Amino acid sequence: MTDAALPTGPVTRSSVAKVGVATALSAVCGYAVLYLAARDLDPAGFSIFGVFWGAFGLVSGAAFGLLQQTTREIRLSRHNDPSGHPITRPLRVGAVVGLISAAVIVATAPLWSAHVFAESQLLSVVLLAVGLAGFCLHTSLLGMLAGDNRWAQYGALMVTDAVIRVTVAAVTVVVGWGLVGFLWATVGGAIAWLLLLITSPTARLAAHLVAHEDTRSFLRGAGHAVAAAGASAVLVMGFPVLLKATSGDLGPTGGVVILAVTLTRAPLLVPLTAMQGNLIAHFVDQRGHRVRALLAPAALVVGIGAIGVVLAWWAGPWLLRTGFGSEYIASGALLGWLTAGAVAIALLTLTGAAAAAAALHRAYSVGWVCATVASALLLTLPLTLQTRTVVALLCGPVVGIAVHLVALSRPAT
Repeated sequence: MTDAALPTGPVTRSSVAKVGVATALSAVCGYAVLYLAARDLDPAGFSIFGVFWGAFGLVSGAAFGLLQQTTREIRLSRHNDPSGHPITRPLRVGAVVGLISAAVIVATAPLWSAHVFAESQLLSVVLLAVGLAGFCLHTSLLGMLAGDNRWAQYGALMVTDAVIRVTVAAVTVVVGWGLVGFLWATVGGAIAWLLLLITSPTARLAAHLVAHEDTRSFLRGAGHAVAAAGASAVLVMGFPVLLKATSGDLGPTGGVVILAVTLTRAPLLVPLTAMQGNLIAHFVDQRGHRVRALLAPAALVVGIGAIGVVLAWWAGPWLLRTGFGSEYIASGALLGWLTAGAVAIALLTLTGAAAAAAALHRAYSVGWVCATVASALLLTLPLTLQTRTVVALLCGPVVGIAVHLVALSRPAT
């Protein structure tokens, strides 16, 4: 690709709008899959599906570290003189990482699969491994598209993934495929990257871009990003697992708390996670003003979050009872505080993206790991389940935010 073919300029409102629309469509498709599964399966079958859905969410969440590292390096390659620099092909790195990750899952499955998957253990392990391998290529391509300002294709890849999932789920309901069909639906979108490359010349051009650094350095940065993304996946996708591990038998109260946590965080964290490419591209463009570049997105998150807190406090209890049944009872105060906790995690996501864009890989990963460990420890406090959940979600992320801000405030070397 020639320099003339490269889109130039900072991240624009148009790019954010494109990804925002794609995020909304993806979220609708995701909730549609969960709805179809809940309607088609009995509660026991849905619980098995839910565990697999969560397991894939955890491993694919870690793979988002490849998106962050790829976005940063492709973005920097647009600004720097490539002469004399080694090159790395991120899509090839993603393929290798995906294959190794899949092999690790298969090799270690005898140690853990029986404890995680109650039925269809072999199929679940195979789908988890193959799905993760495909998703590593998916996130690598997303990073290349984001780094190259190809936001229409970035959004198309997100939507294709989501549409494939809901299509497989709908076919499963029609033909009566049952649990197995929903397991396939969970990972079906992992081929979206291949479909986009086949159908989009622009995506094929972006896929040939290179990072102007050696592969070892690229992998070192990606390793920190994957570690941080994995920790964030535990804190975000795997929070119910943390709650169960630190609380034992959760009972009906635990079910209400888990549902409330999921519902109060989705409006902020789903779009913010999907816009990781936009955020890192923005922070790379503003890398001379690390902390200042955080102000506008942080103010937007806090503003939206404040509105969410008020709405959750005022209308949340009624919405919960009306939408899910009279057995789901939570106070407005609990829902408001849980929404505030979602704001804290959203701010941690922002500071983490800024640290990743500034190549502060160690601080980035340490911040997320510290936040996760702090939240887990706070969940062991001798308080009621609702209270310690709020404390963990509010205070744990603050530890990680502090780590990121200290690193970002230091002069660039």
